[in-house]
Amino acid sequence: MTTTPETEAHGPVDFVLLEFPMAGLTGRASEELVRLVEQGVIRLFDLLVVMKNDDGTVEVLELTDPGGPAESFSYFDGAQSGLLGEEEIAEAASAILPGSLAALIVYENIWAAPFVAAVRDSGGELVASTRIPAPDVMAALEALESVDAAPPVAGA
Repeated sequence: MTTTPETEAHGPVDFVLLEFPMAGLTGRASEELVRLVEQGVIRLFDLLVVMKNDDGTVEVLELTDPGGPAESFSYFDGAQSGLLGEEEIAEAASAILPGSLAALIVYENIWAAPFVAAVRDSGGELVASTRIPAPDVMAALEALESVDAAPPVAGA
């Protein structure tokens, strides 16, 4: 399907705030984010890394600081669309614990763009959307598994 600027479809855009304890940084999250971008699953619009020191002071970290706490995100240096500003940084800082590092990420789910185009071409439109957090899904699946694994009740 060929699209013109008027009919170009985009996937949903998400904002996430990820909090990491300073003591446990491994770089694995940034590796997976790189993989998602390189495989064309998402398009990264913004990535800011914020550190909240033990005394509560907040600083936006340079992604290219060698040996710095945000160095594993250096691949994304310059990923700024302007969607994240001072207000979002302040909200993120108030949401995280002292001694933590937070990644503020805005990305488009480009894997969904062909589906969005098909919906629009069929006259459809999005009327509601929500996200169920992964821990809630995992808890529900575990509860379902425990019910399935439970021995039958006598007389049932």
